Amino acid sequence: MRKQDPNFIMRCLRDFLCGVLIGAGAILPGVSGGVLAVVFDLYRPFMEVLTHPKKALPKYWRFFPALALGWTIGFMGFAKGIAAAMNVSAAVTTWAFIGLIVGTVPSLFREAGKEGRGRSAWVSLFFCAGIIFAGLFYVGRVLSVHLEPGFWSFSLSGALFGLGIVVPGLATSSVLMALDLYQPIMQGLSTLDLSVLLSLLPGMALTVLLLARLVNWVFQKHYSIAFHGILGVVIASTLVIIPTEYTGAGEVVLSGVCAVIGFMLAFFLSRLNRRTQGS
Repeated sequence: MRKQDPNFIMRCLRDFLCGVLIGAGAILPGVSGGVLAVVFDLYRPFMEVLTHPKKALPKYWRFFPALALGWTIGFMGFAKGIAAAMNVSAAVTTWAFIGLIVGTVPSLFREAGKEGRGRSAWVSLFFCAGIIFAGLFYVGRVLSVHLEPGFWSFSLSGALFGLGIVVPGLATSSVLMALDLYQPIMQGLSTLDLSVLLSLLPGMALTVLLLARLVNWVFQKHYSIAFHGILGVVIASTLVIIPTEYTGAGEVVLSGVCAVIGFMLAFFLSRLNRRTQGS
């Protein structure tokens, strides 16, 4: 008789919470669900399942139901809440996720250095940070291209969400805000509008399936360079979303409190991860 894993329930709880945060991160402007998957040590299992399902599914199938349930709740269920929170105070909501990201940076830095930190790794870090910061700043502050909500624009949005899943650090929601598509998508998700859902999902699934093997190959062949590039993207995408406008001192204080809460939540998940590494 197979011995029951004593950490199974703890692992399921951890994966569920991580799934909620990854799903929510996928739709919050400036935050990458892919990066959160990396720092929560779920990115590589996910990519293994996509690229080598016969080999990976027997290893990870027990944990994916909790993760998938959490992701669905985070992506779908939080859409209305996040949109409402952003309307009440975009600064406070953004700082909560900044705290979460900052809390995961130490574990991401350790992960990036597992195979050393050569000159090429540091070049990758600073190059990716510079390119992503400049790109997001240009899209968010300079570019004035706007798309009308509809099937094709939502399909493009789904493809961008897919990119954010397989390419850690790509904060696609910021691009959608610049194109005036973010609010219609949040409204559609919060009301379970089938026209929006059926437009988003095919583009998302197709992008993930087409790029999974390529991205996985890059990590296998150039692990240190790729991971330090991700670290640079995380730093850049976090810097570019720091709020610069506040309604008053109260909002500044509340932003700081929420940032600390986000940081503590990331620390708690990191502890859960260390407890369940051997499961």
